[in-house]
Amino acid sequence: MDCKILGAPVQDGAGRMGCEMGPSALRTAGLAGALRELGHRVADLGTILPATVRPLAHGNLALKALPEISAWTAGIAEAAYDVSADAMPIFLGGDHSISAGTVSGLARRAAEAGRPLFVLWLDAHPDFHTLDTTASGNLHGVPLAYASGQPGFGGYFPDLPVAVDPKRICAMGLRSVDPAEREALNQAGVTVHDMRAIDEHGIAPLLRAFLARVAAQDGLLHVSLDVDFLDPSIAPAVGTTVPGGATLREAHLVMEMLSDSGLVSSLDLVELNPFLDERGRTATLMVDLTASLMGRRIMDRPTLSHSGSF
Repeated sequence: MDCKILGAPVQDGAGRMGCEMGPSALRTAGLAGALRELGHRVADLGTILPATVRPLAHGNLALKALPEISAWTAGIAEAAYDVSADAMPIFLGGDHSISAGTVSGLARRAAEAGRPLFVLWLDAHPDFHTLDTTASGNLHGVPLAYASGQPGFGGYFPDLPVAVDPKRICAMGLRSVDPAEREALNQAGVTVHDMRAIDEHGIAPLLRAFLARVAAQDGLLHVSLDVDFLDPSIAPAVGTTVPGGATLREAHLVMEMLSDSGLVSSLDLVELNPFLDERGRTATLMVDLTASLMGRRIMDRPTLSHSGSF
């Protein structure tokens, strides 16, 4: 597969600084090399640049860095549209606000190809606030609402050429959802599998049902992986830790099932804050998960026995 890596070092949407170092950490952890070892052709296209920042004022005075995030969204959307013409793009965040741009750009490309875009949102949070409902004002909490055409973004974020149908979105791993988001998700028809559902049913059957829908409609599948999808005990390098996340094996199983499906056409890796990491532990895990998504299997990784015998 032809893979193109693009960095989007955005931290204006998060509540604390450090995410702008995420792309560098993922590169240092060996992302490109891991993909090449699996036989993929990899080109690192460097860093996406934001569009021109324009002055913006909104009635919700809690909003932070609205002009900057709007400019980043425009720049990232254009880059996502361009690069997805002939390759699988892998976007390195940056906070999750980058997905306002990645998903909207990919939706435009999918529409031109005459195929529906589906989104698998792996996250502790649904990021389904609008500019009016967010109380924190941190705009990494709005990208999925924007990209799916929820109201209130007109005149502030870039005009949306194509919205993703909310019924083609699956949010998995949720465990921190605000009341306004809960109501909006229900009204929009987003498929939601919170951690309770995963505990009760297991992650495999829930994901399998969603992948069957993608395949039945000949859809393209964008995967947006937030570090806080993972339990903080295995992935501490995120500013929004929420206990009770996906285990190491659950996360790898998701990636392996996605690989088996052959449906994934693009990927976000977001919210990695190396300032909060432990000797690169989280960055290395994110690279390992990406390798699983791109075809690495357990049987490809022999483990030496320390006992000398089995």
